[in-house]
Amino acid sequence: MCGIVGFTGGRPAAPAILAGLRRLEYRGYDSAGMATLTRERGLVWVKRAGRVDALEHHLQVEPLAGCCGIGHTRWATHGPANDVNAHPHLGGRDLQAPLVALVHNGVIENHEPLRNQLRDEGYLFQSQTDTEVIAHLVARELEAGRNLFDAVRHVTELLEGTYGLAAISPREPGVIVGARLGSPLVVGVGEDEHLVASDASALVAHTPHVIYLQDGETVRLTPRHCRVEHRERGSVTPRIDRIDWKPDAVELGRFEHYMRKEIHEQPNTVRDALRGRLRLAEASAQFGGLNLTARQLRRVRRVVFAACGTSWHAALLGEHYIEKLAHLPAEVEYASEFRYRNAPLDDQTLFFVLSQSGETADTLGALREARRRGFPTLAIVNTVGSTIAREADGGVYLHAGPEIGVASTKAFTSQLVVLALLALHLGRLRHLSYDEGRRLIAALEELPDQIERVLAIEPQVEEAAHRMVQATSALYLGRDLNFPIALEGALKLKEISYLHAEGYPTAEMKHGPIALIDPATPSVFVAPRGGLHAKTLGNIEEVRARKGPVLAVGTQGDDQLARLVDQMLPIPEAHPLTQPILACVPLQLLAYHVARLKGCDIDKPRNLAKSVTVE
Repeated sequence: MCGIVGFTGGRPAAPAILAGLRRLEYRGYDSAGMATLTRERGLVWVKRAGRVDALEHHLQVEPLAGCCGIGHTRWATHGPANDVNAHPHLGGRDLQAPLVALVHNGVIENHEPLRNQLRDEGYLFQSQTDTEVIAHLVARELEAGRNLFDAVRHVTELLEGTYGLAAISPREPGVIVGARLGSPLVVGVGEDEHLVASDASALVAHTPHVIYLQDGETVRLTPRHCRVEHRERGSVTPRIDRIDWKPDAVELGRFEHYMRKEIHEQPNTVRDALRGRLRLAEASAQFGGLNLTARQLRRVRRVVFAACGTSWHAALLGEHYIEKLAHLPAEVEYASEFRYRNAPLDDQTLFFVLSQSGETADTLGALREARRRGFPTLAIVNTVGSTIAREADGGVYLHAGPEIGVASTKAFTSQLVVLALLALHLGRLRHLSYDEGRRLIAALEELPDQIERVLAIEPQVEEAAHRMVQATSALYLGRDLNFPIALEGALKLKEISYLHAEGYPTAEMKHGPIALIDPATPSVFVAPRGGLHAKTLGNIEEVRARKGPVLAVGTQGDDQLARLVDQMLPIPEAHPLTQPILACVPLQLLAYHVARLKGCDIDKPRNLAKSVTVE
């Protein structure tokens, strides 16, 4: 979950690396560092605990020269956040004149026996990290006479676990060597310069041309050349892809935080998720990447989703969609648990994984376990070229664009739209009527404008946030399709405001959580008009009887609900299947404004990172 940036070219490396680290700070922000190669002093480096700002302030006083270098922003896995544990890590017997500097994302599971072996050989360790082991191993290979490329390639054969890494050595000025296994690494191809990063967002300001390295590949970069080899297949001719979004897509613009910017982008991202996928004449949906025929899809008797976090909540709503529209049994698995239990699948099961980044280690593990067992695997992801996108047998892109805020918002709503389209497609292959299909298509086409109307109530949401900011705990409650939205609303509040919140099916409140109700514990009901609305109103009365404050997301014009609650956040009247998509927007805004009022670091919440590439 760390950010890696490397640059080699004909201009100073430090500014390009620093700008890239800023782009990647959402991947980790407890420390940052940089190393460059200079003609006069050889390898120079600086490491600082804290945000990239701390590194930048140091560089303003003591700049790093050189046209080749690597940088890193860290999310800790081994050892606390301090200067010593920050990357890059140095390798060699004399750490005042090291042979290599190396940055790493991932976890090396056999670092302890390797560390003990190196200590026996006389290598000294300064940090508590697993990465320092890799640096010393590479230095040992350099001492034995190998070049940097061969040294890194040989060392990776000794490692157990995951890695995306980049290394430089004073013995080879202008050269960066990178390698990946289970952790992303992307090469940027510029004019007389090359870059490497753990995410394409760090490269887009320099070049739209990228190479997505695959597991088992090692790359050697100089300003003019790029050489890739696979550990088993030998020399590789890499495919150069083009990033399809512009640099300003990762700029804040008029917004103070990326999270708010991305919430307000949802009308457009929903349009993009729908674009080209609606078949009006057939009252159905189409996907170019499923790689399954209509006959194969009609044979499906069960759908299984595997996901983590926000994507897991999206999958829960997808389960409802599939069951309601296609009348197929559907299940949602925690990806982190699926691979370690013997979940029964059969040849009539359709298996999907969901991941915004396409690099989530637990989700990737679930996908690989399903493939190992011989099942076709499909993916719903946002990031083109990601590991999950490449390894799945087929799938659907969200087209939500880069999402920088750690707490996912626009990717979540895009997942919900894609899942609704998938359910429509499967339903129309079975029994779903033409008229029902057309009604859902019309409802989906209305969504972007309806979300615009929901965004217009932000001042009311901010008022509601003032009511909640002093609370220490909150309950989020919803029935049927709105239960996953309650879970997601609670997660958003926890993630960025650190206010404890739990989501429950509304009727479950009386089976335990009602004990928490008091005047200091607000309850947030997701309660648009629908078949179970009267029962939800009764549950609200139960909370009011115990003097609990109540906030509700409800359908505009629902005066009965408005009279019952302390404040209602209105959403437009909508199709029952699109109501939850609308309902999640005010809950995203509510979490944002509670966190803002509490003075929290909204885009970089403590202990979290955007792309969870470790198990």
